[in-house]
Amino acid sequence: MTVRVLLVDDQPLVRSGLRVLIADTDDLEVVGEAGGGAEAVDLAARLRPDVVVMDIRMPGMDGIEATRRIVAQDGETVRVLVLTTFDEDDYVYGALRAGASGFAVKDMALDDILAAVRVVAAGDALIAPGVTRRLIADFVGRPGPVAARSPRPVESITEREREVLTLVGLGRSNQEIAEELFISVATAKSHVARLFTKLDARDRVQLVITAYELGLVAPSR
Repeated sequence: MTVRVLLVDDQPLVRSGLRVLIADTDDLEVVGEAGGGAEAVDLAARLRPDVVVMDIRMPGMDGIEATRRIVAQDGETVRVLVLTTFDEDDYVYGALRAGASGFAVKDMALDDILAAVRVVAAGDALIAPGVTRRLIADFVGRPGPVAARSPRPVESITEREREVLTLVGLGRSNQEIAEELFISVATAKSHVARLFTKLDARDRVQLVITAYELGLVAPSR
């Protein structure tokens, strides 16, 4: 299945570079481009892409507000991958609260950016290597609501699901969870899927946040 991508960046050269990169793939397709947040919200509603690759710092409506509106109007099917330089963490925290499913940095290898798009399109979540622990640890210690989410009590999950949630909070993949708990990858995926339902989480990012909020993973500073 081809992943339909909407590119959002106020720099035409960035959009052009990503468009050319995606054109060389067999499983990704650019269905639209926007130079600002308001245009992105409109195109996301009309084109219904699988993934919106979203810049944060843009004139007018920034990527945080655009992400919030896109997730609010169609968060079940449209995923947002924020592509940022991480110059200012406040922008990143805001995007996380707005409901972004992933974060990639512009200086990542091009193949890694494409891989991030695929991960987010598959319903998983991705945070650029090297910033996961800092980003989530700082995020859960800041005031403010988490992107319209009310997780159910941890008592609703089983002991095994608690173990899986802890490992998700530590950034483990399904493969790594399977290896650490001596279970199959399919079983690990099933546990994660049940956690999505029981904790009312959209994606893996929210499971990580929940693991911190519930004290299953201690912030490391």
